Amino acid sequence: MKFWEDLKAKSEWCYGSVTARSLLKTCLTDGTMAMLWYRLMQWASAWKLAPLAMIFNKCNAIFCQCIIGRGADFGRRLVIIHSQGIVINGSVKAGDDIKLEHQVTIGAERNTSPRLGSDIFIGAGAKVIGAVEIGSHSKIGANAVVVKDVAAHTTVGGIPAKVIKVHQESEPVSRPEINQAELPYKQHQPKVAP
Repeated sequence: MKFWEDLKAKSEWCYGSVTARSLLKTCLTDGTMAMLWYRLMQWASAWKLAPLAMIFNKCNAIFCQCIIGRGADFGRRLVIIHSQGIVINGSVKAGDDIKLEHQVTIGAERNTSPRLGSDIFIGAGAKVIGAVEIGSHSKIGANAVVVKDVAAHTTVGGIPAKVIKVHQESEPVSRPEINQAELPYKQHQPKVAP
């Protein structure tokens, strides 16, 4: 079952391991129920149980504040880190190992939706709109607005999104690193007496 793979991938992402304890903690984290409702909806759709798929879809919207269209197709190991405010159009197609933060929108423009490769991280508040292709092994920064194609092995950010970094092909998408020097504020440094 795809949900079991999703759960293990989220455990690895959040806690760096797939132990009984980390899996239990993962079950209780935000976003995990949204993953379950989505997989149940996908299962019901595959069996042509449209009323049941609609119920699972509405449960995701009501209980998790996560709207994923009934036709949206994500591959294996989907990780929803936080579910609040996620909106995904029903015609979105995506590969394996997609990781989504909260308030992500993957939406259509003029009846065309984005297509996502595999091994992609989408940061909090990012918007991916229209007939764009997101290449595999890419990262989309927080609050980025993507309206043009993103090449594989690329990090983009900003409004509109621009290339920030091109990765080595062998470099997998990992947890985003925080570069303190790039933050818009300076952390308080305690003064050292002379």
